[in-house]
Amino acid sequence: MARLLYKLGSTAHRRWPFFIAGWLLLVVVVGAIAGVASKPFNDEFTIPGIPSEKAADIQKELFPDSGDAFDDATVNVVVAAPKGHTLAEKPYADAIADLVTEIPGLPQMDADAPQPGLVDPTTAADALEQQYVDGAKAAGGDVAQAKEDAAAISPLSADGRIGTLSFEWDVDTVADLKATSVEALEDLLHETTADTGLVAEANGQGMTVQEAPGGTAELIGLGIALVVLLLSFGSLVAAGMPLVNAVFGVGLSMAGVSAMTAFMDLSSSTTALSSMIGLAVGIDYTLFILARYRTELHHTDDRRHAAGIAVGTAGSAVVFAGLTVLIALSALSVVGIPFLTSMGLAAAATVLIAVLVALTLLPALLGMTKSWTFRGRHVPVPGLRWMRIRQYSPKRDQDGLVVNNGVRWARVLAKAPVAWVLGVVVLLGALAVPISQMYLAFPSDSTAASDTTQRKAADLAEEAFGPGRQGPFVVVVDGRGITGDEQRTEAFDRVVDWAAGQDDVANAQLVATNAPRDDKGVPNGPATGAIIQIVPASGPDDPKTLDLLEALREGQSAIEDETGTTVGVTGLTAITTDVSDQLNGALPVYLAVVIGLAFILLMLVFRSILIPLTATLGFLLSVLATLGATVAIFQEGAFGIFEGQPIVSFIPIFVIGVVFGLAMDYQVFLVTRMREAHVHGLSTHEAVVDGFRNSARVVTAAAAIMIAVFSGFILEDDAIIKSMGFALALAIVFDAFIVRMVLIPSLLYILGEKAWWLPGWLDRILPNVDVEGASLERDSIPGAVARADDVDDLDDDLDQDRELAGV
Repeated sequence: MARLLYKLGSTAHRRWPFFIAGWLLLVVVVGAIAGVASKPFNDEFTIPGIPSEKAADIQKELFPDSGDAFDDATVNVVVAAPKGHTLAEKPYADAIADLVTEIPGLPQMDADAPQPGLVDPTTAADALEQQYVDGAKAAGGDVAQAKEDAAAISPLSADGRIGTLSFEWDVDTVADLKATSVEALEDLLHETTADTGLVAEANGQGMTVQEAPGGTAELIGLGIALVVLLLSFGSLVAAGMPLVNAVFGVGLSMAGVSAMTAFMDLSSSTTALSSMIGLAVGIDYTLFILARYRTELHHTDDRRHAAGIAVGTAGSAVVFAGLTVLIALSALSVVGIPFLTSMGLAAAATVLIAVLVALTLLPALLGMTKSWTFRGRHVPVPGLRWMRIRQYSPKRDQDGLVVNNGVRWARVLAKAPVAWVLGVVVLLGALAVPISQMYLAFPSDSTAASDTTQRKAADLAEEAFGPGRQGPFVVVVDGRGITGDEQRTEAFDRVVDWAAGQDDVANAQLVATNAPRDDKGVPNGPATGAIIQIVPASGPDDPKTLDLLEALREGQSAIEDETGTTVGVTGLTAITTDVSDQLNGALPVYLAVVIGLAFILLMLVFRSILIPLTATLGFLLSVLATLGATVAIFQEGAFGIFEGQPIVSFIPIFVIGVVFGLAMDYQVFLVTRMREAHVHGLSTHEAVVDGFRNSARVVTAAAAIMIAVFSGFILEDDAIIKSMGFALALAIVFDAFIVRMVLIPSLLYILGEKAWWLPGWLDRILPNVDVEGASLERDSIPGAVARADDVDDLDDDLDQDRELAGV
């Protein structure tokens, strides 16, 4: 592989106009396809195979006009009079009347569309109770029970102080909702209640604006990355190359995702992970090869040869590092959740592009800039040209080898490697302890930040109606298998009784049938399906509610056999619970696929069993510590940084996938240099020191950049993106600086020459991929002349610069 990549790198350097033109042409073609043929993103949330999704499919068959729990842009407005007053009193009733009148005029509202829920709560509650009582009397039923059922779904609290009214935005899905529309509603609520004492808050799916993360977060990450790169290279031109390559790769990837919408349905969330990962790895991969290129200029005046060596050695490491990330991201498809699959595959494609850009576009840019690559050390401001970005004058030992901080740190570790290993295990193990208290759930209005209108509305609704009203279960009853109309009616009633008899049920009642109706809405024909609403006594995030769902599912077969119906449980709470179960069930399979394939890949790279094993164990320590710290900070609210709320269900598997790929990046970057030194005759102890001499600074810079990129997302308003950015940034801190910089070298010191052990039969089976570039001899090409001058010193000399410019 090293030979092949050498030819690719040296050719790209020599034929740089063709390579640069080729990449630009590709951007134009993909951009044109995206501009002409792309379609809108499809944010329909479906997970085939889960019980709640099957129930929802039956509901759509029986009730074609029924909505979707995730896609309906419904808003619930909760209004509350001051304590001791009721909503029926004039000042509050007038303010509510104004709201009812003004809401249809908001942006993204159809003023002519009927809004059955947009009614004064007092009026609606009276009408609902009368309807239930009249129905009970007509059927000879229990009037008291009818009043109780009406109160269970009434929009008005028992004391008349708190009520709800609802409406739906005129959009196809929640993804089409604009932030300006939500802001206009919030302003309207404030204006119409400001002088009355009435409180009005809003929640529901229609208060969630789905915006892709980025913008400010990415700019902050890029700004910090530029500073790190300037300190690393001391050159404006060199510092700009990783940024240019990363932005170019991400831009091409985003255009590619947009173009793919012409051929398949993709969700708007597809681009979120791609931009986050693409920037991070795009900078890292380019940085690694560029740093190796600068090192090779210490040994040769032939810049084309140096570019070839850099791509042949560091580029080989980049290929395998990229493959580990590709495996980790692509394997998200085994979870069976479409939006995670699309996110993973899109991000994997972005990583692939980042690898190709680093291998071809970077050497082409080096060929274009020639000796100017490491120039530009002075501040380009008149009067300040004397200021240098960085002065690099490394110390050398008696053999002429650089003695930098990486070497010093490696020697510190060598003095007590066992103590360092124990210290890392204890530290990361202690940080992982809170993971035992992890509670996974999907975010809801009741878990939103306490200063948001969604949380305030949820708290008011819970105060008025109890916690169960925030997450009712919907039981769909299919009676098409029953022949007689009377038998179907009896079956529906029996299912209601069965549901009401479960523990932790506040109310269960039949709320709709699919019977045909006349012009006045009165049923005038037989019903083949029914919807039963179950209001739990506990809230959506309460374990008792989940126990109720489990009890309903366990008793489902028995009630179906008894009544001859088909029964399914759905609703937002049921769907999110099923998604969490799906994620938890897929996690072992996902880990097995990712770790298994990556272990084989690392054996190819290092030709060792113990090094891939220590790499994997180190990853497990860092990811467990990351999840433990995330639980402590986000769920338990440690240090008061964030309000406590459940961890989003897909965060663990997402963090595991992304962090595993990135962790193996640093493993490959650092240990391949150790492997290279060992292959060229150094002992394991000396190879560890040499690996730190050549790679510690690059890995540190790469990790700092990635931490900066991920940390920028903590500033996002969305709680999911915030926790995701925090977890990924913290994981890089743990893995890069504690595991890869402390644990792995300490273990290599302890293992000694055994670290490179590989059974003879396995050594014969595994192909030799030559990642360390043993087949590349620096003097194997005419014109490659060894030299000891430091390239920084050369570039500081103007005469040398002029000489090199003519090479």
